[in-house]
Amino acid sequence: MYIIVVGQGKVGITLSGQLSAEGHDIVTIDSNPRVLSRVQETLDVATLCGNGASAEVLEEAGAAHADLLIACTGGDEVNLLSCMAARKLGTKNTIARVRNSDYESNLRLLREELHISLSINPELTTAREIYRVLRFPASLKRETFLRDKAELVELKVLPGSKLDGLTLMDLRKLTNEKTLICAVERKGQTIIPDGSFTLMAGDRISLTAEASGLVRFMNDVNLPIPRIKKVMIVGGSRIAVHVSKMLQHNRIRVTIIDNDPDRCRELVELLPEAIIVCGNGSMQDVLLAEGIKDTDAILALTGEDEENLTISLFANYLKVPKTVTKISRTEFLDVYTNAGLDTIVSPKLLTANEIIRYVRALSSRSGQSMLALNRFMDGQVEAMEFLVPAGAAYAHVPFKDLQNKKRKNTLVAAIARNRQLIIPSGSDCLEPEDRVVIVAPRNVTISSLKDVFPGGSL
Repeated sequence: MYIIVVGQGKVGITLSGQLSAEGHDIVTIDSNPRVLSRVQETLDVATLCGNGASAEVLEEAGAAHADLLIACTGGDEVNLLSCMAARKLGTKNTIARVRNSDYESNLRLLREELHISLSINPELTTAREIYRVLRFPASLKRETFLRDKAELVELKVLPGSKLDGLTLMDLRKLTNEKTLICAVERKGQTIIPDGSFTLMAGDRISLTAEASGLVRFMNDVNLPIPRIKKVMIVGGSRIAVHVSKMLQHNRIRVTIIDNDPDRCRELVELLPEAIIVCGNGSMQDVLLAEGIKDTDAILALTGEDEENLTISLFANYLKVPKTVTKISRTEFLDVYTNAGLDTIVSPKLLTANEIIRYVRALSSRSGQSMLALNRFMDGQVEAMEFLVPAGAAYAHVPFKDLQNKKRKNTLVAAIARNRQLIIPSGSDCLEPEDRVVIVAPRNVTISSLKDVFPGGSL
C-alpha cells in the first residue's frame, strides 16, 4: 500500500517504522527539517518538508493515488484539515489523531462530511487500557476478543503457585476451565510453547480463557485476585481524567496529585467527586502523607518517564498491590520489565496498534479482514482476530492434520462458533463464519488467514 504519514512525532515515527517494515511504501511529511533528517537516518521512507494540511504539499506527496493518509501531528485541526484535503485530492482512506474530546464527539456526526475513515484518541485509548487492567488487577495486560467471549490476559507466574513447574500438557489436570497458554516470555526471550513446555516462576505468560471462567481459573492455580477500591493517580493529565471517570462510575475512590495549581483547579471542576491534591507526587513524603500505603493501585501518569518509573518503584517497595506506569520512550521496555514493574502503558504504542490493525484490514484479501489486533509481551507477540471465509480449504480439517499446512510459530488460540467459545485442541477444526484468534510473534507478519494456512488456501 502507498501510505502518507503526516507528522513525525512519537506516534508518527513509530507508525512509519512499523508500516515500512511490513512492506508498505511510506512518504512522511513534517514541517521541521531536523525531524525529517532524523527520520531519513533511521528509516527507509521518503520524506517531504512542509505543512501536511496544504493541498500543494499533499499533491506533491502523491495524495492523488495514495491508499491511506495518517494525520498524527500535535494539532487536531491540522489533522482534520489534512484528511479533508487528502480525500478531495483522491486518497482512498484517512485516519486522524484527535485528542480533543469535543471534536471526538462531533466526528460521529460529521464523519462523512470530514471524509475521515477512522479517528484515534491516544489518551482515551490509554485510559481504556488502564481501566481494563484495573478491573482484573492480577493481569499485566488484558484484552477481550470474540465479542467479549474470550479473555487474553498477561500474567506473571509466582513462586509457589500451581503454575510454577507445570508442564503445559498437564494444565487441564489443574482446572476444568477452558484455557490455553499461547505465549511465554522468559529472560527476554519470547516463546510460542507446545505441550511439552514447562513453566517457571518469573515467566510472563499470555493466557486465553473464557471470560466467565477467568476468576475460577485463577483460584484453581492459586494466583491471588486483589480487589481495587482506592486508586492514587500522580499526574493530572487527560489520561488521568478519562480513567478517573471510568473508575468513579464503578464507585472506586480516586485521589489525583498534580503540582500545577491551575491544573488542580481544572481537575476540581472536571472531577468533583475525586480528591485533588496540589503537590509534587514524585516526592516520598507527599505520597506517604496522601496514603500511598493504604491504596490498592497507583497510576504514574506524569509527563516524565523518569518520575513515573521512580513513583512505581517506590510503590513496589511499599508493596502497593497494583502499579501502572506510563512511558513515552519504549527502547528500554525490557529493562523496565526486568526491574519488576507491573503494568506498563505507552500511548504511542497503543495508538500505533490501533492504526496497524486498520492498515492490515485494508490490505487483506478475500474478505479475510482483521477484526482486532492487540500486542502482548512488550509488543513482541500479536493476537489477531479473523472471520473464517466461506469455501476455505483449511475449514473442517482437524488441527492435528493441518500441522504441515500451518505457518510455523503461529497458534490458534480461541474460536467463537455461534454462541459457543472453543479453546482448541488437536481434534478441533475451523468452520466458515467462525471468528478465530491467531497468536504469533510480531516478526511473523499476518494480514489474513491465508498467511496462517498457506498450504490450505482457498
